[in-house]
Amino acid sequence: MFALDQRLQQDCLQVGDFPLCRLLLMNDVHYPWFILVPRREDVSELFQLDADDQLRLWSETTRLAEVLKDSFGADKMNVATLGNVVSQLHMHVIARRREDAAWPAPVWGRHPAQPYTAEQVDEVMAKLRLVLTDDFRFAEVQP
Repeated sequence: MFALDQRLQQDCLQVGDFPLCRLLLMNDVHYPWFILVPRREDVSELFQLDADDQLRLWSETTRLAEVLKDSFGADKMNVATLGNVVSQLHMHVIARRREDAAWPAPVWGRHPAQPYTAEQVDEVMAKLRLVLTDDFRFAEVQP
């Protein structure tokens, strides 16, 4: 049975579900930073997914990156899977802007996270509700 890693639960807000992945929002107002987690048990590497899930993960990742770029006015989309701290397979999809707090460096460890306010979460969710329509189910978000 799928269970979300404790660290991801602690650091993120749940947005909802694509057919394969749970979509999370990193609780850091500095960046529109999203994380896709395939809802598969005991998977830490891309190659551990079967071929259909690998294609689905890439499809959900590129779809998300495309809508985030437009919705959040990104200059560059950062897409990465690392797993050095959280081994559960997850894909970072981060909308970067030239004026963001870490540009042009990576976002990891640059600044302490600043949690979203309830109003800021509502703004992010409103943007997402406009663009994530097909094959996506929104969750209740608790800031």
